[in-house]
Amino acid sequence: MRNGDHRPSYVIVILFALLSLLLVACGDVVDQVEATPTPRPAQTSQGAGSANGQAARSPTIIAIRPTDIPPPPPPTPTARSTRTPLPAGAATVAVPAITDVMVEIPAGTFSLGNDNSDPNEAPAQQMDLPAFKIDAYEVTNADFADFVQATGYQTYRERQGSQQNWRWAYKDGKDNHPVVFVTFDDAKAFCTWAGKRLPTEFEWEKAARGPKNFLYPWGNTYDATKFNGKDGGLRQTTSVGSYPANGYGVFDMAGNVKEWVDSPYLAYPGSSYKDPHYNASYRSIRGGGWFDGAKYVLSTNRNGGDPKITANDDIGFRCAK
Repeated sequence: MRNGDHRPSYVIVILFALLSLLLVACGDVVDQVEATPTPRPAQTSQGAGSANGQAARSPTIIAIRPTDIPPPPPPTPTARSTRTPLPAGAATVAVPAITDVMVEIPAGTFSLGNDNSDPNEAPAQQMDLPAFKIDAYEVTNADFADFVQATGYQTYRERQGSQQNWRWAYKDGKDNHPVVFVTFDDAKAFCTWAGKRLPTEFEWEKAARGPKNFLYPWGNTYDATKFNGKDGGLRQTTSVGSYPANGYGVFDMAGNVKEWVDSPYLAYPGSSYKDPHYNASYRSIRGGGWFDGAKYVLSTNRNGGDPKITANDDIGFRCAK
């Protein structure tokens, strides 16, 4: 082609026409083939629009068919102990709930009382007792709940419509905290149902002092680290058995909660002391609570209350046989 000659080449025109005919003929064949597309890799989102101003495409969601393997079952919760019947005519007891762990206290003499403390603890003397058993732990919220569920029992505070009752104090995570806001009558009802009884005041003190007749469950010297009391700083109940047991293997005989015992609150044998609170219809309360210090957690410390109405957030109990 010469420079400046703009006429089209007849050869190129003919070749272009032949190529167009070939593509049209092949189109029918291509339409008959069902191709399987390969998924594209996911693209990074660029927000509402792409960098060139066009709207971003929604990502393709590929559904994955679930496998035929079923998911593992949830763990089976640990069942609480069930109540099993005693011989005919007896009550029903928990086996082996924590409050059914009992300690044998051997027969023999022990040192009762204290001449160097409050006058209602005097005179110190030797007391002889037959063998008995006492709960290693204070009765817990969970066990008291079993009792209520089985019997429909209502505590004094519940019957009075008080919001501060054992249920109010029984919060999540406190299954093994000692039950509180129970009167002597409430405590006695539980023990009777469990086939037990409340300990006497003398039994309680012997169990608390241990085989060596200590003034505190751990020894004769005050130690705030050995129990749940005011100086420990917790300022509330804690799980029973959180502190070491005494020489007999009994827990929390000082601190955590004070405990009802089944003895009238009166002067000790040989005492001439006149406590204005002595009352034959009252029942004694032993052991210090979570807000008590050295003087009130002595194994010899004693107090009393009305068995029908006295209930507080630091008074509980344990059973004996």
